[in-house]
Amino acid sequence: MSTHLRDLIKIVRASRTAQEEREVITKELAAVRTSCASEDNEYRPRNVAKMLYIHMLGYNTQFGQMECLKLIVSPHYSDKRIGYLGLMVLLDEKQEVLMLVTNSLKNDLNHINQYVVGLALCALGNISSASIARDTAPEVEKLLGSTNPYVRKKAALCALRILRKVPDLMENFLPRIKVLLVDRNHGVLITALTLMIELCIVNPEHNIPTFRKLVPQLVRIMKTLTQSGYNPEYDINGITDPFLQVKLLKILGILGAGDASVSEQMNDLLAQVATNTDSLRNVGNAILYEIVQTIMSIESENGLRVLAVNILGRFLSNRDNNIRYVALNTLAKVVAIEPEAVQRHRNTIVDCLKDADISIRRRALELIYALVNPSNVRILVRELLSFLTVADVEFRPDLTARLCSVTEQYAPTKRWHVDTILKIMSVAGSYVPDDVCSNLIALIAQTPELQSYAVHKMYLSLSNDISQQSMIQAGVWCIGEFADLLIVGESGTGEDGKEFVKVTEQDVINLLKKIIRAPTTLPSSRVYVLTAAMKLTVRFNDGYQKEVRDIIKSFTSDLNLELQSRACEFDKVLAKDTIKQSLLERMPAPEPKPISAPPAARKDTKAPSTSAEVSTLPAQTSEPPPATDIPLISFGDGPSTESPSVESPLDALNKIFAGSGGVPLNMGASTLPALPLGSNPVLGMPPTVPTIGLSTLPHPIGITAPSVVPLSVPGLTFIAFQNAGLTIQLQCVKQPTAPHLTLINASYTNSLPQPMENFVFQTAVPKYLKLQLLPASGNIIPPLLTGTVTQVIKIANTLHGQHPVVLRIKVEWTIAGKKEAHEATVNNFPPGV
Repeated sequence: MSTHLRDLIKIVRASRTAQEEREVITKELAAVRTSCASEDNEYRPRNVAKMLYIHMLGYNTQFGQMECLKLIVSPHYSDKRIGYLGLMVLLDEKQEVLMLVTNSLKNDLNHINQYVVGLALCALGNISSASIARDTAPEVEKLLGSTNPYVRKKAALCALRILRKVPDLMENFLPRIKVLLVDRNHGVLITALTLMIELCIVNPEHNIPTFRKLVPQLVRIMKTLTQSGYNPEYDINGITDPFLQVKLLKILGILGAGDASVSEQMNDLLAQVATNTDSLRNVGNAILYEIVQTIMSIESENGLRVLAVNILGRFLSNRDNNIRYVALNTLAKVVAIEPEAVQRHRNTIVDCLKDADISIRRRALELIYALVNPSNVRILVRELLSFLTVADVEFRPDLTARLCSVTEQYAPTKRWHVDTILKIMSVAGSYVPDDVCSNLIALIAQTPELQSYAVHKMYLSLSNDISQQSMIQAGVWCIGEFADLLIVGESGTGEDGKEFVKVTEQDVINLLKKIIRAPTTLPSSRVYVLTAAMKLTVRFNDGYQKEVRDIIKSFTSDLNLELQSRACEFDKVLAKDTIKQSLLERMPAPEPKPISAPPAARKDTKAPSTSAEVSTLPAQTSEPPPATDIPLISFGDGPSTESPSVESPLDALNKIFAGSGGVPLNMGASTLPALPLGSNPVLGMPPTVPTIGLSTLPHPIGITAPSVVPLSVPGLTFIAFQNAGLTIQLQCVKQPTAPHLTLINASYTNSLPQPMENFVFQTAVPKYLKLQLLPASGNIIPPLLTGTVTQVIKIANTLHGQHPVVLRIKVEWTIAGKKEAHEATVNNFPPGV
């Protein structure tokens, strides 16, 4: 006799070891196989139920697929129920066995019993393949007009699966949706709205304009829900059918996006629902959140957007961390649309930095970065500095980099800039990016009126703390360059209210001795001290020459090769009085550089091998490189020696993405994981234009390369690609001293209601062009033009003036699970590029 399912469950649960469980399962499967072979119809439902349980435990039960089909053809409802359940669990759309059930499905879809029809629709909606969906589509379309609401709602859900598998059948179901929207049954309405949303995703260009005609009807349904009295059938915590309200708001947001007239029809409704919905209960918060999403996606009035931001502000005061997280996450997307409204909740957002939940703190930080502007930079930077002192280790690298970037971008005064960077260096220590030290030096060197103030601040900071290497390097560099200003002295106080003290030559030398002999000072920082000591020989009078030379000579036999070689070289230079004065003059002001992301952030944004292999552009020269240079990437056996003029640029490019056609010589691609909303990986702002050929942190005694300022001309911005909701805008930046170099800032925007995921941009150029494609700021393009992904492309035209810049681009992305790919040739660059 076969074991009952409940008895099998008890035996399995009583097993003390995995081996004992396997023995029980093996024995039971053998009994089930024997029963199936005997064609014993009495125990077939029980056997399939046990196989479902065994399948859930992870054991192979493929032999039971045919038993499911036998139960489906049974005339009894109880057998069909087990059979269809087994069909959905044990099979999938790729199984060939599924083709045998097509006829049974068609028969059950025409059954007189509504529950049998429901079973068939449920199975069809879960596992139907494209061929089965096409075969059963007429029956499902007919059931959408059934008089039974139970059948209608299941048929609408089944239509979702059919349209995903066979989009060609979309026109057959569109007229049925209009009929479903007048249904009084809420279950049918929810499924009809779900079907509408799916159709808008599958074919937005055609279906969204069609469904916009139904907006007045949708608004009436929403008003009926909000104004109707108590209905026990649909009431949840005093709100009538919140699930239907959320679906209505979602479809209204999709239909109102980009259409002012349609948005106008729903403005009053949204304001009314947002005002009257109770926010004390979670079900009300769900509706309010969807209202905010709808308001921000349509062409709403300014007052309505402010109301939406205020709702999110109320969410921040909620005790539930989930609601606060949702509010912070949504505000980060809204801040670009309504920055002034979000600024009103700045204090509440800053308070979230003190939350015990790390995810709340992380989201609050992202939002605060986006809130910073010249008017509030002092307040927010002070709050971020306070948070930096207590922040967890995983926060510090990214927080420090962003703090420095915000300070450089929005500093109200240069003195405040210097003071703030010094505070960051003293608190963050080793987490300060190398570029910050370089940029601080560049700022001080480029601003003569700041030099005396800065060198005094540096001296005071180093007198109090010599443990931070970035502060040592920046401070010692300034002391070496401007020691004469330090000795002359400056009366007054700093930005922090502290008075400057009088400094003597001996104080400066003692400080350098203290730093260079400290056990915490790294060899790289000692190099700066040696160089500064070398420069003091021409900054101070002759009475201190011997003491300075003693500092240098003490390292001529140091174990560190770099220190030893520098000390020996400096000692030789000191003996050459004829060249010492000119050699140790003040350095030209170096060019500041964009602050790089911290290592923790860089490892998340590392491009794969397709773009990592791209070499950097040649060093900047006054002459363009010759046309015979080797391409950046060569896909052949060796570098090509063909003349670029053999083939036209467009003909060469058209072969690049043509499968087995021509092979590209220069090609780049960039893919990245998701990032937070915004263009710049550090600030969420458009990336600063990098300067080609800029030096790194200046050598303390060397001569920097001449600075080159990029020239951005408004007329050099144009639309390169616009199709399928994607817009690619290119902004060209030229170097005045190197006309053959072009730096292109590409920005990608998405006008569709769904985000473009896994976005990949590829480009190729003819042989006479050199290409470098830098990593993009993200691989998810936000929907409805709510965000931008940016990328930098560097091109060197070896035949500038003879041949134009031409790009062959290929873009790929995934939207709603469907992969899109497009190619285009960009040959409409402005003249002179």
